[in-house]
Amino acid sequence: MTSHTTAAQGPTFFGHPRGLATLFFTEMWERFSYYGMRALLILFMTAATVGDNPGLGLDVGTATAIYGLYTSLVYLLALPGGWIADNLWGKRKSVYVGGWIIAAGHFSMAVPSMFTFFLGLVLIVMGTGLLKPNVSAIVGDLYPEGGARRDAGFSIFYMGINVGALLGPILCGALGEGFSVGSMEWSGMWHLGFSLAGVGMVAGLIQYRMGIRHLEGAGELETDRTPEQLRSMETGFFVRFALALAAVVFFGWLVYAGTIPMTIQQVATWLGYGILVLAVGFFVYLWAFGGHTPAENKRLLVIFWLFVLSAIFWSGFEQAGSSLNLFASELTDRNVFGWEMPAAFLQSVNSFFIIILAPLFGSLWVWLSQRNANPSMGAKFGFGLLGLSVGFFVLAWGAANAGPGNLVSPAWLVVTYFFHTVGELALSPVGLSSITKLAPRNRVGQMMGVWFVGVALGNLFAGLVAGSLENLPAADLFRAVAMIVAAAGVIGLAVSPLTRRVTAEVE
Repeated sequence: MTSHTTAAQGPTFFGHPRGLATLFFTEMWERFSYYGMRALLILFMTAATVGDNPGLGLDVGTATAIYGLYTSLVYLLALPGGWIADNLWGKRKSVYVGGWIIAAGHFSMAVPSMFTFFLGLVLIVMGTGLLKPNVSAIVGDLYPEGGARRDAGFSIFYMGINVGALLGPILCGALGEGFSVGSMEWSGMWHLGFSLAGVGMVAGLIQYRMGIRHLEGAGELETDRTPEQLRSMETGFFVRFALALAAVVFFGWLVYAGTIPMTIQQVATWLGYGILVLAVGFFVYLWAFGGHTPAENKRLLVIFWLFVLSAIFWSGFEQAGSSLNLFASELTDRNVFGWEMPAAFLQSVNSFFIIILAPLFGSLWVWLSQRNANPSMGAKFGFGLLGLSVGFFVLAWGAANAGPGNLVSPAWLVVTYFFHTVGELALSPVGLSSITKLAPRNRVGQMMGVWFVGVALGNLFAGLVAGSLENLPAADLFRAVAMIVAAAGVIGLAVSPLTRRVTAEVE
């Protein structure tokens, strides 16, 4: 089997490989679909079952637990998605197939029934597990030289993510949630919003297919196995995956039917424990039995530490779609000059700030690197957590004066999202780049999958924490999150000199 290890050459995209543009727009449309649907998800599940635009009528605790399960599984399946890319299909094919599965999921949710709603969530989970880790890994393949230029490339790529994340909630939110301007009013149709998300994913797939030639060798399968061996591995993997999926669906049905006496919150909690055990076990296996050199094993330990810090970060940050979205819907005055702004629109504020700030951060890392002053990976993670903490302290201050009869200004959420964005840009694109630098050469896809397992763990706990809004005042919840995240940030900065000794060569 042919091996491809070189980055794409030829025309450039803002001074970067032309293939970065293909991946930029592919991920832009995928994030349009994901964040467009996500902005509606918690609102749809908690909306009343009667009225012009009926929802599922779930209580906040149940809805946020389902939200946490869905968003965590989206990233958890990045682990098998990375394995498929590394061993069976290559990253390119994994991205393409995953995109079509995602599109099918959104169109399934566009059909108004309980069955098609949950079927759509399952399809999106599976498709994103294939697409998300591998499109990011291909970006790393474009920069075999590594260094600060790769960090800058990931920052540009990250800006593309957020162009989609900006437009998705606005357009899908307007269709799904509805809005009013003076005497004109659109009551909204949730399922139209879900459908538009599917259209966005199809647009991304068309663009990807047209621009794939610019990737040249990047993202193709590297293996010494014969086609017959690959087909045998593929059959075995998908048989086991189908059996596991059937078991999960059957378990879910037993819980839903009441045969197994568990609440959805308990299922989510135990899944969190399972994810943590899975991640620790995977790292232990790689470290002890992976056949890596001592230097590679040290880097695996650093990846694990960054994994822990990222999980804590996302457990706070990813409350944007749950507790912060509910805060925007129920406790925020969204009347702007007679226009009732949909709550989903505020989901775009974070992306707006990233589009503005991402180029500045990308240039900052290069500028600091040229002066031998670039902070280490661990230090950037610590700064990211502190930025997130400041944002939650701001929102806790605003929430202290909020109530059903005393709606507060959207400015509280805007300032919160600003600090969250600063924290995100210090941590997330740097994290993606760090994985491609630190991972053993034959495990980049799997390590990228592990990175998204950390995101999965954070998303799950974000959903569970958001469920506390049923019994805990918003100000108390946000303050507690701020304090926990701040402590993690301080620890991250304190430990960063130790991790830098290991990462100095690749940095």
